Order: sequence, then structure tokens, then C-alpha cells
Amino acid sequence: MGRALVIGCGGTLGFAWTAEVLAELERQGWDPTTADVLVGTSAGAELVALLGTGIRAAAIASESDPRVRAHLHSPASPGSLPGLPRPGLPGLGLVRAALTGKVDPLAGVAGLLPRGGGNADWLVSLGDTLAPGGWVDHPDTWLVAADARTGVRIPLGRTDAPRTTLGRAIAASWAIPGWFPPVVVDGRPLLDGGTVSPTSADLLLPAVEDGRIQEVVIVAPMSSHGGAPARGLERVERALRRPMTRRVDAEVEALIRAGARVTRIEPTAADLAAMGPNFMDGSRREHVRDVARAQAPGLVTQRLSTPEVAR
Repeated sequence: MGRALVIGCGGTLGFAWTAEVLAELERQGWDPTTADVLVGTSAGAELVALLGTGIRAAAIASESDPRVRAHLHSPASPGSLPGLPRPGLPGLGLVRAALTGKVDPLAGVAGLLPRGGGNADWLVSLGDTLAPGGWVDHPDTWLVAADARTGVRIPLGRTDAPRTTLGRAIAASWAIPGWFPPVVVDGRPLLDGGTVSPTSADLLLPAVEDGRIQEVVIVAPMSSHGGAPARGLERVERALRRPMTRRVDAEVEALIRAGARVTRIEPTAADLAAMGPNFMDGSRREHVRDVARAQAPGLVTQRLSTPEVAR
């Protein structure tokens, strides 16, 4: 049975939570590195790059692989808040795309953010460490970015996508509007793929329809049904999750109707409470990992035994 793994965006804390979920999947008998297709967006792009290199999920969660440890503790990694923006609105194309219905309204709002002033060199360095000047060994590792001019998603690493190095692909998929500037690949300015979709699971539809993929496992840090109690700034974070969850709902529905078995894993209420209002708040990372490690066994067992159904 062909199986794909989709890992969504989620920033610093989404990475921490997802790493524990992936390690639990491995403990329960499925090694994520064996997925036939790996699809990652933003923080998910980091993770599929590591998996595509052959690094086991347990080694990512425990940081026992020195490449993972060096990356996660790099002094160049981003802080909890974006730096000073630069002049310009590089995502205005997203606004136009939203007005014509080509992308969701949330993407249009992101297009109004100024050019980010952040430095993505720590992501480029990760790619250069994992695959110097090239790509991972896994034949189908896709890192999703979005064209800042049109909102069209680009799964870097897919055979029909522009060629680039792994480091630039990770940086492009992580180029959060207002936080980092676009990354130019083959003349196209690319932004975080999560701007358009938190998971881009629907990019797998052709592979499902032609029978290559029969099962899709989606790990979505920014999608959540039910949510968790919120106060203060946490209400803003929960409001952001609602349209993201609807987008993932639609992608899951499309995959099911195309014939795929879909397993969807999202944060529990306890996980959301641990993450708090800012998914880039690195000071919460260890707490998020501890809570996720406690929640993951039951969560993964439940979700593997209850695949998604059409709504």
C-alpha cells in the first residue's frame, strides 16, 4: 500500500510537538522515513528534510542526532517575535489572488504584511549540512512554498518543480510573511507555503487518483477541532486556527472522496494549552515536548484506529 506523510506548518512549537508525534508513530510500528511521499510545509519542511535524509523520528525528538541538535540550538534560530520589517509589500499578489477566490482570505491578509527582516541562514545551513549542494536521498520529498505573486503552491522537490538546493527550499517554505523575506527560486519569489494552506495535503490528489497512494497520514500542528479554553492573546491564536482547520477539512474531504484512507493527527487541548498564544515562543519548547510526549501515545493510538470519514 502506498503511503504518504504530510506534515503541516507550526513554527518552533509546532516542530517540537510534531517531533514527539512522529516518534510515537515510530514506536507504534510505522517508521515515517518509509513513507512513499513526504510532504512538508514550513516547520514541516524542516522535518521532512530530516526524515528524507534518513534520520529516524526518535532521533529527531530526542535530538540524539548531532545534526538535529546543532540545528535546534543554533544561535541564529529565530526569536519569539519578528525583527524590524523592511520596506515593501512582497505578498500583494496574495491579496489579488484572494480577491479573485484563488486563495483563502487568510492568505490575502498575510499578503498585506511588510517584507520580513529575518535571516533564514540557519535553515539554509541545515539543508547544506543534510545534503551539501543537492537534495535528500528520498525520491519524493516535497517542501511546499507559495509564489508571492500568484499564491500558486510550489512543491519543491517534486519532479515538475523548479530545481534548487535543499537549504533554499527549506528557507522558502519557512518564509513567513512579515517575518522573513521571500526566497527567489528560478526567478519566482516564494513565501511560506502555510500562507496558502497549513498542510497542502491536496497536492497528493493526482497520486491518489492514479492509485500510487492509498493512505495519507496528516500531522497538522495548526489545525484543531474543538480547540481549548483561551484567554487574552490565546484568543487570537485560536481565531487563526479556525480557517486553517477548515482548509484542512476540505483537503481531507477531497482525499477521501478520491479513495484515500486518511489519518489526521492534531494537537489535543492539553497540547494547545502548552503551546500558548505564540507558536514561535521558544521558551515553551521543552514544556510543549513534555506535554506532547505524555499525550502522544493515546492520541496516536486513537487516530490510527479511527481514520477520517467524509463529512
